[in-house]
Amino acid sequence: MLIPSSRLLPLTGVAAAIVFTCAVLGFGLALSGYSQIGHPVAVLGAKGVPHALGFNLLGFMLTGILAAGTALDLRHRLPADAGWPSRVGAQLLLLSALGFAGLGVMPLDPDDLHNDASSLHATAWLLWWVAFVPGAALFALGMRGRGGWRPAVVASVAAAAIVLFSALLAVEWMPAGVAQRLGYAAWLLWLCVVAWRR
Repeated sequence: MLIPSSRLLPLTGVAAAIVFTCAVLGFGLALSGYSQIGHPVAVLGAKGVPHALGFNLLGFMLTGILAAGTALDLRHRLPADAGWPSRVGAQLLLLSALGFAGLGVMPLDPDDLHNDASSLHATAWLLWWVAFVPGAALFALGMRGRGGWRPAVVASVAAAAIVLFSALLAVEWMPAGVAQRLGYAAWLLWLCVVAWRR
């Protein structure tokens, strides 16, 4: 018996978190000299790195597609009387997920961090967090006080704050690899919370 797609959608956020975590850990172990503390995640999918294509397909693209599914489902679950903040926020959250998938489409070039390839990768990363932070904040603003939406609202506020901190300030107080993973972890946990239907 086939499971209706509507029953599978709540699993996309958890699936995204599992796929990304396993990809980072597995490909990180396979790459000699790679440090989860000191190296950014993008190194695993950088041009010329062994198994980079596999990581980009799983770690960035599949994770991003699953996250996009979660964002689409979230948008479709909005109440009919939801105002523009939550609707615009949901659109930005979808755009953020697509930006994350773009990290795998436009891999980093470790030999030249200023060429077009690396610039496109940096643009995708900017799209991910610059769309996510206001998207999560607007969603939380629009859905505050609505029964049953409190976990998603709280998770959105917390994740937006952590991602913003990770992108702009955390590198001043902790290794770059840890700072980046902090932001990714907040985003993945947010996906897990908002994926479940209220």
